[in-house]
Amino acid sequence: MKSGTRALGLAESYTGEESTLAGAVVRADRVVDGFSFGSCTVGGLDATDCVIDIWNDLDRPDVQYLFVAGVAPAWFNVLDLPRIHESVERPTLSVSFEESPGLGDAIRREFDDPGRRLAIYERQPPREEVVVDDESVFVRSVGCDDPASVVRAFTPAGGRPEPVRVARLAARAADDYRTG
Repeated sequence: MKSGTRALGLAESYTGEESTLAGAVVRADRVVDGFSFGSCTVGGLDATDCVIDIWNDLDRPDVQYLFVAGVAPAWFNVLDLPRIHESVERPTLSVSFEESPGLGDAIRREFDDPGRRLAIYERQPPREEVVVDDESVFVRSVGCDDPASVVRAFTPAGGRPEPVRVARLAARAADDYRTG
């Protein structure tokens, strides 16, 4: 992958009823090239729209990939990866950092009416384990022929792809500023 290839990483941070979502444009050579922010409801179903809004607000046709941290930010505000991919017209990858049996049981346990949230979760692509620098990450992807290579190209050290790592730092800082 060329060093100037760009990805948008999205991650969240929340305290209270609103979650700060940060988007960070990061090149494969680790140069940070832009930010955008949004918010979604903790426990809501508006995170997918927020991701799409951040993408549209950035208006960056040079960004080739979209990374999100997990599929259930802001307390099960489940992302619809196929819908995001369709909207942004770029390979969309969700990266999580722990092995798990999935979220279906937790969604059923935590919500009196889990139907819509569960339907969104169940249409997500399966997770694939990817080993990066002796660490495992778990990737779901839509529209990406070789997600393992893409994840590795944007992960210079450790187990977190740089676009997601930078977005997480930005989300925490923005959330601290907003609530501070």
